[in-house]
Amino acid sequence: MMTRQEAVVSIQAWWRSTLVRRTLLHAALRASIIQRWWRQVLALQREKRRLATLDLYVRKEWAVVRLQSWVRMWCVRLRYCRLLHAARIIQGYWRWHNCHTRGFLQGHYDIKENELNLQLEISLGPQICKVQQSTSLPIKEQSGL
Repeated sequence: MMTRQEAVVSIQAWWRSTLVRRTLLHAALRASIIQRWWRQVLALQREKRRLATLDLYVRKEWAVVRLQSWVRMWCVRLRYCRLLHAARIIQGYWRWHNCHTRGFLQGHYDIKENELNLQLEISLGPQICKVQQSTSLPIKEQSGL
């Protein structure tokens, strides 16, 4: 059997160990809460960095695509302008050639009694020549029918 002194010491030891365990438990719980909060802060920072990196990547890709589009548009426009200029040169030479080598003849006539009235318009290039002429027609007299 225990003496009173031993019983008191035993109760005090149990009570102190209970207090120490309770203190350690509270400290462990607080440390766990702080660790959870810190891990959450780190996760949020990592997510912000990931989103910022992704946003930067998307902006760079968009800028590259836009720049490529402008360069392609510029090349196509330059080619179109060259072709348009060439077509205009060819059309100009063709029109000049047609005006100087091919003229046109336009006119009309009418016959009145024994006279032929002829009106002609001749175009050779930029020059237009108008001719108007009246000619008498030899009409044979019909003999005694």
